[in-house]
Amino acid sequence: MTSAAAGSPVDGLLATVSIVLSLLVAVWALVVAVRHRPPDRVQFAGLAVLELVLLALGVLALVAVGGGDRPGEPGAFFGYLVTLVCLPPLAWVLARMEPTRWGSAIVCAVCLVTPVVVVRLQQTWEVLGG
Repeated sequence: MTSAAAGSPVDGLLATVSIVLSLLVAVWALVVAVRHRPPDRVQFAGLAVLELVLLALGVLALVAVGGGDRPGEPGAFFGYLVTLVCLPPLAWVLARMEPTRWGSAIVCAVCLVTPVVVVRLQQTWEVLGG
């Protein structure tokens, strides 16, 4: 088993990209919500791209587990992983169901939660590390 700091599949460029992208979509959704507008194509496109990045992050984690690496807290890790890949589709569905400014607020809220879940995913992988 590799050291958590050196071999964590959920800590790196892809995780950073997912956090930055999520925060950018959150800021855009907040601007749209403050302007009393429903979710727009930019938000939905951002959610789609975010989902692709999160799926790639999930695949990397599963490949690492398949290769013999183990997260420090497997139950919590896989719970966070499932939650992480479900967040953008959930935001998409809820925003489509609420075609008002509150739909944009939903996208903003979910995109603010996503970086927290990414960090928690990293923390649950690295619990035993070192």
